Amino acid sequence: MKILAIETATSACSAALLIDDEIKVEFKLAPREHTRLILPMVELLLQDADLKLTQLDAIAFSRGPGAFTGLRIATGVTQGLALAADLAVIPVSTLAAMAQSAYHLYGHSNVVAALDARIAEVYWGQYYNDNGIMKPSIAEQVCKPSETPLITIPDCCAVGSAWAEYAIELNERQGSQLSQVDSELNPSAEFIALLAVEDYQQQKWVDASEAQPIYLRDNVAQTIAERQKNA
Repeated sequence: MKILAIETATSACSAALLIDDEIKVEFKLAPREHTRLILPMVELLLQDADLKLTQLDAIAFSRGPGAFTGLRIATGVTQGLALAADLAVIPVSTLAAMAQSAYHLYGHSNVVAALDARIAEVYWGQYYNDNGIMKPSIAEQVCKPSETPLITIPDCCAVGSAWAEYAIELNERQGSQLSQVDSELNPSAEFIALLAVEDYQQQKWVDASEAQPIYLRDNVAQTIAERQKNA
């Protein structure tokens, strides 16, 4: 199995190449440099593996939630590469990839991933371990920090930028259930690739033309205007 993964939903930019049980990753924390970095990362991974794009089985990408521009970059690059090589596309949740990373790093079976969604809101997801794969226990959503779904399982690991930006509100609401917080953990293409494996095996892919980002907000244009107004 050969899967290329692309992740640009936050300030981090990364690409990963999974070949059977081995994963190679290019990762850089580089706000506003995703457009310049992502294709060279892909080219380097393919070159080092002595592979052509057409030899891949699929391309996975971080479909969101996350930064609007970053999601558009990942979607556009993925569509372009997949169309050129006639490859299947696997959209993967950004929050689920963060939960998978937390499980890999810290071994927690219950993870809450939350990203700063701006305008006093967070992107929120809760996950549990199912044979080494983090699965959602509730639907991902965007909400105010003070209105996040209550965590009912103790000893949870919390990851993502929202835990720094809204530390007071989130800890007041959820703190008693948390055993560890990592507000600096960013999504990585490595875990996009890992989560894509099961979807590929279950044929949960889409055509390149059908690949779309998930914003969780209904009116993205209004959201951008609100951000500019509040900047």
